[in-house]
Amino acid sequence: MSDSKVIHRVIRKVAGWAVVAFFTEIRVIGEENVPKNGPIIVTATHHNMMLDPAILSFAFPYRRILHYWAKASLFAGPVAKYILTSAGNIPVDRKSKDRRKLFKGTFTALSQGLAVALFPEGTSYTEPRIMQVKDGAAWSALEYTKWCTEEGHTGEPVTICPVAIVYTNKSKYRSRVIMEFGPPITMDPYKEQFFSGEEGAPRAAVKRLTAQIEQELTEATINAPDWDTLYAARMTRDLLWPEESSISLDEFIPISQTLVDLFSTPDLVPNFNAIKRHLLAYYSLLQSSNLTNSVLSSLPLPSSLDPQRPTPLPSRLLTLFVLLFSSLSSLIRLPFFILPLVIHFPAYLIARYGAKLVEDEEETQAQNKVVFGLMLLFIVYTASFFFIWSFFMYTPIGALIAGAFIVLSANSHNKLVNDNYQHAKRLVAAWRILVGVWAPKHWDLSLPALAQYTTPKSPPENPWVDRSRVKSRSATPAPDSSPSSDNAPLPNSPSTTEKSKKKQKQKRPPSRRLIRHVLRARLEAAKALVSLFEQLGRSPDKQVRASAHLVRAFGGQLDPVDTTKLTDEGLVSDELAGWRSAREVVSFLRKRGAKIGGLETRVEGDWAAVSSEGEGMEGESEELVWVPFESK
Repeated sequence: MSDSKVIHRVIRKVAGWAVVAFFTEIRVIGEENVPKNGPIIVTATHHNMMLDPAILSFAFPYRRILHYWAKASLFAGPVAKYILTSAGNIPVDRKSKDRRKLFKGTFTALSQGLAVALFPEGTSYTEPRIMQVKDGAAWSALEYTKWCTEEGHTGEPVTICPVAIVYTNKSKYRSRVIMEFGPPITMDPYKEQFFSGEEGAPRAAVKRLTAQIEQELTEATINAPDWDTLYAARMTRDLLWPEESSISLDEFIPISQTLVDLFSTPDLVPNFNAIKRHLLAYYSLLQSSNLTNSVLSSLPLPSSLDPQRPTPLPSRLLTLFVLLFSSLSSLIRLPFFILPLVIHFPAYLIARYGAKLVEDEEETQAQNKVVFGLMLLFIVYTASFFFIWSFFMYTPIGALIAGAFIVLSANSHNKLVNDNYQHAKRLVAAWRILVGVWAPKHWDLSLPALAQYTTPKSPPENPWVDRSRVKSRSATPAPDSSPSSDNAPLPNSPSTTEKSKKKQKQKRPPSRRLIRHVLRARLEAAKALVSLFEQLGRSPDKQVRASAHLVRAFGGQLDPVDTTKLTDEGLVSDELAGWRSAREVVSFLRKRGAKIGGLETRVEGDWAAVSSEGEGMEGESEELVWVPFESK
């Protein structure tokens, strides 16, 4: 099997252009866990369709070429065989019950010391946790090991390299990506059982190896028991780190998992459900209004803009001028960006349209944005090239000038887009908020109509995910459904899920009707977090739930779980319940830049949470007083 792979190199180059244009940064962690040479099987998470193999191939350590599985029937003709082979694919005869025949192409690649890559989850999906890891990788690795022994093959043994691809926001333009490689897995602990002649022993060895792969993938990803817990953790992360880029990507996963574990702790504080409900309401309203907490946190909204504040007109005008000047200053750089923006603007529009085609499939949205955008850019670049070339009478020097202009335009766009994109979002958000808070009171959405926008949407279930594997997992105890305000059912609990699903397809209202509700929800969410950390600060001996690998890394205790999980073969897998002290968790977050103390100060622009007619909510002036956080 030739290792030239011309088509693969071309595809990898194009994939590199695509992912660099879409994502701000791709951080590779654990590169030292990947062998530079020798046969390896790369097992990667698969939560973002075509972008997963694109990122994996583009950023894989040492530029090793990855060979992906493809159905053997696709290799029927000589032309198709050359294209697929040159693209780095290897045939897998899925109809064969003979595993030696099934993995023949894999054996050939591994025997030549090549790298085989696959996605053991079997499908791309959007769930709050890893739902399934299938046995194909384990079977191929152990069957190859047995084949080498029987055939007397003296090459290097195969190693499995688990890799987790985690997105800070997988469908968002200019978000970031983490690709983390776990410790390599050798076949030594599994060979004896797999080679034995005992009935069921090979399958049991495969199950053990698959469980090891799943454990490493789980430890390198963010896993929550349900959507509400994941959304509450995300909202907390955004409030504690208002600037999106302020979290180091090296710490992003352990920070996120720590927050997920925190909100997975049963009876964390007496008003736990109320705190969680405020966070979920703010999260949902941000989604409905197309705003982000980072943008709201960066806006200059001084109290002198409050229409109910007795501020002299000159001061009011001066403050408005400052805001206007701040807006105009963001346009100063526009002349340097206007030409690349004009050239790329059609791609933005078509990419947005592509994402709308799959609104209910988050794992497909980024793929559509990239594919639709690239297709249109190819047309735009080609048309621009010939248009410029025509001015030079289609001469060779004209072709060079036209080509150089296209390359320069693309590079300048990628270099300037981040800063301009953030300024544009702040500019649009600032004036949307001003329009919303200065608009007449009757423009606001009524509270009954607002209810549907305070419930986060849960993505639809993927039909290709085997949910029977998840039912046996230990879950967070269900919240008390008593009628008190603190213990009222959470937005995605069974009592409200059916209603929310019916309203998920309803058209979003204009953002001006949501603005005051968004800002009020922001205040309530910040107050809820202050209350949470204040209570944890008063109870330093409080134990909070923790993932086992975080306990091993940062301290805590591990207890065996009373319930056991049975595999298909009747094997009992060990499950441990991890716990960390509240004092250590708060210290952990603080050391990594969490602005816990910053929640104590009043949010700038909190005047905007009150109506333009000064009505607000009854008693809200008292409710807005912050509870001081006691540092321990």
